[in-house]
Amino acid sequence: MYVSTYVLDIAALFYLMVLLYSSTVLNVNRKKPFLVGIILTVTIILAEMGTVFTDRSLSFRDINVLCNVLGFALTPVLPIALGYIFDSKIYKKYKILLIPSLVNIVATILSPVYGFIFYVDANNLYTRGDYFFIFITVYTINFLILFIYTLGVCKRRNYPIMWKLVVLSLFTLAGTSIQLVYPTAYSSWHCVTLSLLLFFLLMSEFDSSFDTLTGLYNRAAFDKATKHLAESKAFSVIALDINDFKNVNDTYGHYYGDTVIKAVAGIIRKSFGKQYTCYRCGGDEFIIISSEKDQEKIEFQLKTMINNLEEGREEGNPLPTISYGYSIFKGGEKLDFPKILKEADDQMYQFKKIYKSDNT
Repeated sequence: MYVSTYVLDIAALFYLMVLLYSSTVLNVNRKKPFLVGIILTVTIILAEMGTVFTDRSLSFRDINVLCNVLGFALTPVLPIALGYIFDSKIYKKYKILLIPSLVNIVATILSPVYGFIFYVDANNLYTRGDYFFIFITVYTINFLILFIYTLGVCKRRNYPIMWKLVVLSLFTLAGTSIQLVYPTAYSSWHCVTLSLLLFFLLMSEFDSSFDTLTGLYNRAAFDKATKHLAESKAFSVIALDINDFKNVNDTYGHYYGDTVIKAVAGIIRKSFGKQYTCYRCGGDEFIIISSEKDQEKIEFQLKTMINNLEEGREEGNPLPTISYGYSIFKGGEKLDFPKILKEADDQMYQFKKIYKSDNT
């Protein structure tokens, strides 16, 4: 029974490898750590299968020991791989977070001799070691780091998938915890396999919401966001458009034009706080949706953007001017989003007319 479910897990993980290889949606920076996570999981499942097959058979004691070493050493590393999939910066920036895993690996390698994490006696009988809590503690710490960091990044960057990731992390932790309490339940790797499949789908959906050139949300994400705007809540819409961008492309080429768009997107991201969500909706068109309803604060943020553009030009960066307009929905009335967006667009085009008249 256990063997058949393990085989199904491994088959599902190999299928996930195929999906990973063929995906055109998932961010390429996630593919390598995702592959590492899959290989880790397959290795640990094979190791656990090895302990089931070799337990109590004297001829296979060494294999049983090796399988236990692999399982206990690699299992706490899995949350680290998941962390790299979501954001590789975490462990590059905070290398100290890797210390607990290194402690567990050393304790596990020494266990066949000293019985720290586990011990397999001369009769090939497995028992948990006196310091088995090291393994549990490190695994829990790594999951908590993943959980807290993911929550923090999603909250700070206003990512809409925050609670989906939280539930997925808890599901994986719960499946593993059941097996820790009931060792013969063999539930952990079924939960991990399912979690990796769901994580792949979730991150693919997430990455499909971003513009590949600028890293801002794309048109599809904008359309989705506008469907969830509520009549009871006030919000504002800001329309932004690069002046004379067609002339930039015609004069310097599209590669240079892409460089300009990326630079402008960086300034927009830098100039607006987390309550402002920016979307690239066209070639040189950007739209911001915000919970801010105070006109003075909105104009302050726009002035900050203009000043940042000016500073960038003074430093020699190829930054153009930007026309903008905004509209505020005060809430408590019938919501007509196309009308609100048109108000922002009309104001922006008035800005463009003034710009063109001043530059002719």
